[in-house]
This record gives sequence, C-alpha cells and structure tokens, in this order.
Amino acid sequence: MNHALAPAVSASLIRREVAGLPRYDPGADPDEVAALSGSRRVIKLSNNESPFGVSPAVAEAVRLGLADGVSRYPDPTGRRLAEAIGTSLNVPAERVVLGNGSENILELLCRAVLDPGDLVVTQAPGFSLHETFPRVMGARVEKVPVTAEFGFDTEAWSKALSGGPKLVFLANPCNPTGAVLSAGQLEHVLAATPESALLVLDEAYGEFARLDPEYPDALEALRGQDRPWIVLRTFSKAYGLAGVRVGYGIASDPALTGALDRVRTPYNVNRPAQEAAIAALGDRAHLADTVRRTALEIARVTDRLCRAGLRVVPSSANFLFIDTGHPADPVARELHRAGIIVKAWREPGYQTYIRASLSTPGDNDVFVRCLTEICAKDKP
Repeated sequence: MNHALAPAVSASLIRREVAGLPRYDPGADPDEVAALSGSRRVIKLSNNESPFGVSPAVAEAVRLGLADGVSRYPDPTGRRLAEAIGTSLNVPAERVVLGNGSENILELLCRAVLDPGDLVVTQAPGFSLHETFPRVMGARVEKVPVTAEFGFDTEAWSKALSGGPKLVFLANPCNPTGAVLSAGQLEHVLAATPESALLVLDEAYGEFARLDPEYPDALEALRGQDRPWIVLRTFSKAYGLAGVRVGYGIASDPALTGALDRVRTPYNVNRPAQEAAIAALGDRAHLADTVRRTALEIARVTDRLCRAGLRVVPSSANFLFIDTGHPADPVARELHRAGIIVKAWREPGYQTYIRASLSTPGDNDVFVRCLTEICAKDKP
C-alpha cells in the first residue's frame, strides 16, 4: 500500500499561519543528556523550575486530590481556587480566570481577541509564545528591543504603541533577561498604550521580583485604569507547581474573563492542581523561603560569573541571561556532555546568550565551573 499521499494532503490542509511556526523549545531531553554524559544525575537548568520543592501542605493536597478526585471531573469554574486568589489579592472572584499554566491564558487571549492582520506589540528578547500565539491567529507582531544595557527603551515603546496595537504583551520581570520594568516605566506604558488595546502584563516571575525596590505593584497601578487589562501569574515558578500546571489572570472586568471562559476547554485545570494551588496560597512561609534562597543564589552565581569575565544581565527572577561570548548552541552541547541542560537563546541579536535557571548551591557550583571552563577554551 502506498502511503505517500497522506503526508502531502495533510500538509495541504494546514493553515499557512501554522505551517511556518517554530516548535516550542523546552530545552534538551534529560534522558538523552544523561545517556550522552554518562551522568547518573542531570542538572536541569532549562525551564526555570524551583529546586526547593513544594510545601508539605501542597504535597498533602495533591495526595488527597489524587486519592479522591481522579475518577471525577474537576470543578470547571475552579470556584474555590478563584475565590482564594481573589481574597488574597482583594479582587472579586469573577475577575479571576484560571488556566493550565499562564501560557494557556496567553493562548485564550489571542483566540478571544485577535483577528487576522491585527497588531500585537511585545518585547525582544522575549518569551516565544508572546509571538507564536498571535501568529497562529494571523496577527502581525512587532517586537520592541531592549537597550544595549537590557533596559526598557521608552522611546521605542512609545513609537510601537502609536501604531495602534490591539494587544500588548509585556513581561515583568522580562523572560529571558530577568530585568524589571520600574514603576515609572510602567506609568509610561500605561500612558502610551491606546485605550482600545488590551494590555497584558505577564508576571510569571513576579514573586521573585518583589524583593527588588524598583518592581511596581501592577495591580495597584491598574486598579484606577478605565481600560481593558489583565495581569497573568502562575504557580509553576516560585510556588514549585510546574508539574500540575496552574496559572491565573486578574482582569479589568468580568466581560473579559467571560470571553476567555467561552474559548477555553471546560476542565482545563484538574482537581489535584486546584487543591495544590489553594494549599500553596496558604503557605506564605514556604513561598518566602523559596524567594529568599533563590535571591541569594542569583547574587552569588552572578558574582562568580562576572568575576570569570562573563556578561550577566542583572536578574530579579530565578534565572540568568548570560553572554557566553561564543555561539550559544555549541556551548549548550558542551554543557550537555557535562550533564547540564540550559537553554541556548536563538533570537536574532542574542545568539551568544544562554538562559540558565538556578538550582541548589551544589548544582550551581558545578554549572559555574563547567560554563567558565567551556567559555575559556578559545580565549588567548
């Protein structure tokens, strides 16, 4: 039987917007790196996960959720979790939307808001899905570059926002750099963004950045804004719940959350995930300890890398953006041979950079030693 026809027909059915999209890059496969390196334990620094685990309360909530809830569908509204989030942030639960990770909400926003040809403004370097999801809908994407010092370019943003975007994606802290938008710069964005545009502030790493005195309280700044906006957050990073996938958004009004509810799948956050997130919200001490330990390692590893002659962007997140001085892909492959996974950045203009999330002090020491040895190889 000849099966040569099916792939050609399948390819012809795919929308042209989808056919040209890159695959999402999660970093190298740990099993493959383990086989390559011969290492029993791979140091995985590619996905910005927490090395400090979840609180005991979360572990117990997941255990009970698995025991009691696997055979039944979860609450499709996530009412208890939405109410817990609303109470913690002093917002009505009807303005909270839940997602299978915060990137699920990014996708829902694009599905609900964008028409072909609409303009989306975001930053560069940036999170790839801020570009991919709009392109799926046939939207145009304009990426505003950072300054040479990885700061926020207010003039460039003013120019881009004057072009009449329908959707504006702004990550604070920035992924992949870890740099923060200050309160004054956020005010600039609010003033420059057309009232007809939806402003999306992606605060996936916001819990880490609250130790930075420059980091603004976005919800407080937005409360008085009579315009559409949404702030996105996640339990995957500082709370350590990457494996169960829970994100949420706080929106300007119930009309926006209602639209997102109409385009999402009805059971997009499972019951163990909902229970885990409720428990995580209740354990502020574990969150504070995770943030404190992360900040100490960010400062220590940054200092060591800078002393070794590498350029490191000051970070208020749980990862570092590092200029290796060499093409990043070969550097990443050399690290694979040492049993270490980082993400080689492939965005134009940043192809000598890697992004590395931080782990425990021992793992971080191994990473620093291996990276500095690799980067020193071709130096005179």
